[in-house]
Amino acid sequence: MSIAATLSGLNPWRPRAPGWHPERAPRDNANVRLHGFDAALVWVCVALLAWGLVMVYSASIALPDNPKFARYAHSFFLTRHAIFLGLAFVAGLLAFQVPVASWERWAPWLFVLSLLLLVMVLIPGIGKGVNGARRWIAVGPISFQPSELAKFAVLLYACNYMVRKMDVRENFLRAVMPMATAVAVVGVLLLAEPDMGAFMVIAVIAMGILFLGGVNARMFFLIATVIVVAFAVMIALSDWRRERIFAYLDPWSEKHALGKGYQLSHSLIAIGRGEIFGVGLGGSVEKLHWLPEAHTDFLLAVIGEEFGLIGVVTVIGLFLWMTRRIMHIGRQAIVLDRVFAGLVAQGVGIWIGFQAFINMGVNLGALPTKGLTLPLMSYGGSAVLLNVVAIAVVLRIDYENRVLMRGGRA
Repeated sequence: MSIAATLSGLNPWRPRAPGWHPERAPRDNANVRLHGFDAALVWVCVALLAWGLVMVYSASIALPDNPKFARYAHSFFLTRHAIFLGLAFVAGLLAFQVPVASWERWAPWLFVLSLLLLVMVLIPGIGKGVNGARRWIAVGPISFQPSELAKFAVLLYACNYMVRKMDVRENFLRAVMPMATAVAVVGVLLLAEPDMGAFMVIAVIAMGILFLGGVNARMFFLIATVIVVAFAVMIALSDWRRERIFAYLDPWSEKHALGKGYQLSHSLIAIGRGEIFGVGLGGSVEKLHWLPEAHTDFLLAVIGEEFGLIGVVTVIGLFLWMTRRIMHIGRQAIVLDRVFAGLVAQGVGIWIGFQAFINMGVNLGALPTKGLTLPLMSYGGSAVLLNVVAIAVVLRIDYENRVLMRGGRA
C-alpha cells in the first residue's frame, strides 16, 4: 500500500485512498506526530553540533604552541566556533520562520547572488587567499566562504527549475541543458579558486535532484558518466591532483609519507591509536602538530583517536539516521503534492550525506584527500551556518507537512 494511503489514514480531514486499510499501512508512518516539529531530528543535530564544539576545542587547544599560531590563545578556535554556532542558531530560527513558498520564489535570486559572490572572491583585494586558494571574503573579523552559499543556492535553484520543467522525460535536452549550463558556470568559478571539493558536492546535489525530479535511469547514468569523465580529465590535467591520487594509493612510501600522503598517513595513525575505546578525550597525540587541519578536515581522525572505533561508528550512525530521516521528510512532502519542498528536503539529505561520506572516507583512507569538512562538526563558520540553515528549512518542510496532514494550510 502506498505512503499516500497511510498519510490519509492518519488525518481524519483528508480523504482515504481507495482500498486503504489500517492493517496494511506501513509501520514506519504509524507513529508520525501531527503537531509541532521533528524533535528527534533537532536533538540529533544538536548532539552533532555540541560534540563538534568539544572536538574542535580538543583538536585545536595545542595549536598556539606552533609558531604559526603563537599569537592565538588556547581557546581561540573554541571561542570563534561557539560564536559561529550562536550565529547559526539565530540564522536557523529565522530560516524556520520562512515559508517554503518564499524559498521557491527566492531561489533564482539566491543563485544569482551566489554567482556574484563567487566572482567577487576572485577579485584581488576582495577575495582572501589561504595556502594558495582564494575562497574567502573577509567581513570584518569573520571570513565568509561563498562556495558554501553556492551549495544551498544551487540546491534551491535546481529544485525550482525541476518543478517548472517537469517535462524532462519528453524534452530532456531542452529541459535539462539550461540547468546543466548554470551548474557548469558555478563549476568554472569554483575551479578558479580552486575548490574542486565544493564543485563535486554541487554536481552530486544537482544530479540527485535531476534523478528525483523525473529523469529516467538511462539519461541519469549518461549524465553521471559525463561528469565522472570530466572529473577524471581535470585530475589527469593537474599535476598536484594526480599526485594526491598517487599518494592515496601508497601513502606510506618514502616519496609520499612526507608529501601529499602526510595527512592521510597521520590520520590513519590517529585512528589506529584509538583502537576500540580510544585514548580518552584530550589524549590525542596526533593533534599535537602531527596531523594538519585536525580541527577542520580531519576532525574525525581525532574522534577516532580519542573515542576509538566506538566514537567513529557513533558518528557514522548519527549521520546515517539523520540523512534517512531527512529523505523521509522529503518523501512525505512529495506524497502531499509539495514537489518543490520534497525535492529541497531530499537535496539537503544528499548534500549532508554525501559530504559526510566523502569526509569520512578521506579520514579512513578509503578515498583520496579532499578538502571537505565534516558537516555540523568541523570548525568553519560559513559551513556550519549554511548547514544549520539547510536543516532549519527541512524542519520547516516537516512542520508544513504536519499542518497539511491535520487539515490546515502550509
